[in-house]
Amino acid sequence: MTERADIKEYGQLVIGGELVDPLGRDVIEVVSPHTGEVFARVPHAAPADVDRAVATARKAFEEGPWPRMTVEERIEVISKIKDLFAARHEEIARTISSENGTPFTASIMVQALSSMMVWDAAIAIARDFTYEEPRDGVLGKLLVRREPVGVVAAVVPWNVPQFTAAAKLAPALLAGCPVILKTSPEAPLDAYLLAEMAREAGLPEGVLSILCADREVSEYLVGHPGVDKVSFTGSVAAGKRVMEVCAKNLTRVTLELGGKSAAIVLPDADAAGAVAGIVPFAWMINGQACVAQTRILVPRSRYDEFAEAFAAAASALKVGDPMDPATELGPLVAQRQQQRSLDYIRIGQEEGAKILTGGGRPTGDGLDRGWYVEPTLFGGVDNSMRIAREEIFGPVICLLPYGDEEEAVKIANDSDYGLSGSVWTGDTERGIDIARRVRTGTYSVNTFSLDMMGPFGGFKNSGLGREFGPEGFGAYLEHKMIHLPAGYDGAGA
Repeated sequence: MTERADIKEYGQLVIGGELVDPLGRDVIEVVSPHTGEVFARVPHAAPADVDRAVATARKAFEEGPWPRMTVEERIEVISKIKDLFAARHEEIARTISSENGTPFTASIMVQALSSMMVWDAAIAIARDFTYEEPRDGVLGKLLVRREPVGVVAAVVPWNVPQFTAAAKLAPALLAGCPVILKTSPEAPLDAYLLAEMAREAGLPEGVLSILCADREVSEYLVGHPGVDKVSFTGSVAAGKRVMEVCAKNLTRVTLELGGKSAAIVLPDADAAGAVAGIVPFAWMINGQACVAQTRILVPRSRYDEFAEAFAAAASALKVGDPMDPATELGPLVAQRQQQRSLDYIRIGQEEGAKILTGGGRPTGDGLDRGWYVEPTLFGGVDNSMRIAREEIFGPVICLLPYGDEEEAVKIANDSDYGLSGSVWTGDTERGIDIARRVRTGTYSVNTFSLDMMGPFGGFKNSGLGREFGPEGFGAYLEHKMIHLPAGYDGAGA
């Protein structure tokens, strides 16, 4: 990497762990969401670079040591990556904040330490996982094995780039799979830090490649016949296209897509506790989180009380430079995302919803040149409105009234998505009952959490398959059944 006129220049790609010159000439300019100015440049991978990365990964899988190491040997290397990640977590957080606008104080946990926790959890799961087991069959003894799926293409978004990378890389690498990590053009810089850590930790040659490219080259990667498994995080539209392309080669696929999650506040909930618990996770990552609680359902009998409390909390969020320690809400990642949010704010007003707070671009020092949108809360929202049904991916939240508990559950389930959600109540058992009835892949009672030891993923348009936990780890392994001869007792030949 070189720096010129305050612009960071990365001139090479990471292929098989080595920095190599790109075969194409295109360059990606990384724009600061705070200033709207270019602050870094990286090479744009060409299809020929993809071919080279896939060939390198295939050689590593078919001939290299990584898939043939013991699990304990792989854990030793991955543990070093995790330790290096921990030592550089502030640098990682700062880099991601500069790319996507996450407030640095939040980035420490949301972008860096949570990613380290993913690596930690995957190591624990790999250590205890059952890779081979005897089984009594109908016709005799069996040996059931789970072996690495092969070359993995991991496609990650810009909102939580290291968290989603870890969700794919950690289990894939521990399972014995080489990985090609495809980063987003908006947030490619943090991946170079990861590449440095992988090299320092001793990850063997060929096991990890990192490419940054647009949709056309990304499609070329996921459709490559040399790829055995695709793990993708992104929009529903892009996920459907990934699945379509993968179908041509019967490539295994995991899709973690969008959400329009509902936080249900029951009539017996403590208002202060519910507001304090929901607000940080409604506007998390500046509203750019697939699990964000973007629909807040409150009882009609207490609607005015909750509307006032949520509006006050949202309006109190400090908007500003993501590097300012006082900032709670930073800029959106790109101008197109800013305009998308502003368009939905206009649509919400046209649909008859009422703006309780926010609704435009903030004013203040430096806020006029970045991609800022005020934290916005709509009240009086009907679930049929577009702002309640479509994923905005910005700081725009809907407050929806309901009559009784049955209606609340019905509204929560009346969505094309099913990724996350929460319920807030004075009766935990009642909350657990609600959790069982809402069709989402992840749910929380009187809290909001995403635990890396359990399965994470969505129902309906929110995705296919699971990440995290033994369920997510198993997605990078294939089952094999070995029939054993009659009389064999496992004691030797």
